Amino acid sequence: MGDPAGISPELAAKLIAAEEFRTGANLVIFGDLRILAQGAKVAGVDVDVEVVSSEDEVPEGATRPVFVDLKNLSLDQVTPATATLEGGLFATENFRRALLLAQSGRADAVFFTPFNKKAMRLAYDGYDDEIRFVRDVLKTSVAASEFNVLGKTWNARVTSHIPLSQVSAAISGPSILRSLTLADQCMRAAGFNPPRIAVAGLNPHAGDGGNFGTEEIDVIEPAVVQAKEKGFAVEGPFPSDTVFLRAKNGDFDAVLTMYHDQGQIAMKLMGFDRGVTLIGGFPFPICTPAHGTAYEIAGRGIANLGASREALSLAIRMGTEVRARRSAAQPEPRLSAVNS
Repeated sequence: MGDPAGISPELAAKLIAAEEFRTGANLVIFGDLRILAQGAKVAGVDVDVEVVSSEDEVPEGATRPVFVDLKNLSLDQVTPATATLEGGLFATENFRRALLLAQSGRADAVFFTPFNKKAMRLAYDGYDDEIRFVRDVLKTSVAASEFNVLGKTWNARVTSHIPLSQVSAAISGPSILRSLTLADQCMRAAGFNPPRIAVAGLNPHAGDGGNFGTEEIDVIEPAVVQAKEKGFAVEGPFPSDTVFLRAKNGDFDAVLTMYHDQGQIAMKLMGFDRGVTLIGGFPFPICTPAHGTAYEIAGRGIANLGASREALSLAIRMGTEVRARRSAAQPEPRLSAVNS
């Protein structure tokens, strides 16, 4: 369960109550049963879960969702529509426990309802984004990245949460190749074989032959050529103001952009209520809806489940691939997905 002051509790309740997920995966939910009950009341759904007090008590092959009641937040500690330390502590602890369960091999994927970054920073010193937090919890420095997913269209990026003034200096041949490699790996795990990736330019009109900047000539195009030589199905660089139209029309499966908003704006305009954020590069997929905590509609019972449904569905599909790899190495029963 994510931030308790927004729509996360009601989204969690709706997902747990949805028949498609009760039969399609073995869900393990981390949070506080009081917060879930309140979310279910707001959402107008009934949640039938098996309650345990720790992940050590989670049974293999449970027939209904298992709720690990951490008893880590009471209702009087929730300030609606407000980012607080208490809310941040609740979300970070739930996320941490879910990540560790997946790292142990007892789960194949992690999903979380939306976090509030201000609350997370209050609770976790140095919190930049989810990738930093996951690396800290798993004690790894593995290459990882966020992907935005809208149906069959993906967006990967070379740089992410850095100031726009630093983007050009952060783009290099190796960084582009790393991003393409990770995108190819994650998309193959999601069923693309091979994924067709378009690379966006950095400058207006992809530099217009050097008139508006030379990053395309000096850095991006040589990286694309090298990627082709390595066997990637990649083309570009293309002007970023048209490349998403081509992806939307089916010419490409993904667009690799140079910075955060270059892709985020396009993807959210095409389907804000269906967009998914995938954190790829770790041993298991981590998924969440691409929207935020929606404080402005919290408690009204009108939160759209579309993006959360898509995100959990993607986590389950990719988790199936994780399960297959683990079973090939050491066959044993696994839990399918963890909802935090």
